Amino acid sequence: MGIETVTGGVRTTVARLARQQYGGRLGPVSLGYIGRPAARPIPPRSFDPGLIADLEYRAWTGYYLRDWPQVLVAFVRLVREGFGMDWYRTLHGSWLMMRAAQLWAPIPHNDPDGARACMRRFYALVRLSYGEPASPVEAARLEVEWWRVHREVQYSTVSRHTDDDLVEAVTRLYSYLYGEPAAEVRPAAVRRVRAMHLSDQWVREGCRPDSPLLPQLRAALVRCYAALLAAVHR
Repeated sequence: MGIETVTGGVRTTVARLARQQYGGRLGPVSLGYIGRPAARPIPPRSFDPGLIADLEYRAWTGYYLRDWPQVLVAFVRLVREGFGMDWYRTLHGSWLMMRAAQLWAPIPHNDPDGARACMRRFYALVRLSYGEPASPVEAARLEVEWWRVHREVQYSTVSRHTDDDLVEAVTRLYSYLYGEPAAEVRPAAVRRVRAMHLSDQWVREGCRPDSPLLPQLRAALVRCYAALLAAVHR
């Protein structure tokens, strides 16, 4: 099944859910906030590190295999579990994340502006739900910036960036999204970069499905999200 078929199915499902939930009204008015109990941490700050790590692992491996249906399914579950938005926003946000990944994927002629535009729209959905991040534009810029630094570290033989630069790029994103000091979220960024290196090695070795690197990659992502959860609830 091609990605055009998958994308078309997502759009149809989004439209159907919008009609059911919002009487067919799309746009800003139809995206009104659905209240949650004030005493409960909002979903972006209350998640299962093991589950989120497993879903991101599936998204990462699908991305490098260019298995876009796998990526989309992982993103749908990731957005639903990690952000707890209603199904309209979940499906819309998942499609935006996948399109950002597709626009970023080609080497060397990718579309960073297009990827940033998709991620800006994604973070705008998050802001509509929870009032943050303060600026979807800045969140998208920081998101795609660590993608850029990682790609240079991963592929360039004369990289201007180091692991420290990559850790710093992820730290800036986490600090901005969660409003926490950089020192608190940096351990999560360090573990995420470790996961990136395992993923990069897996890619260099041919993306073997039976690679012993894959369990290590997933474990590194679990440690990343456990550290991030600890930082936002310190």
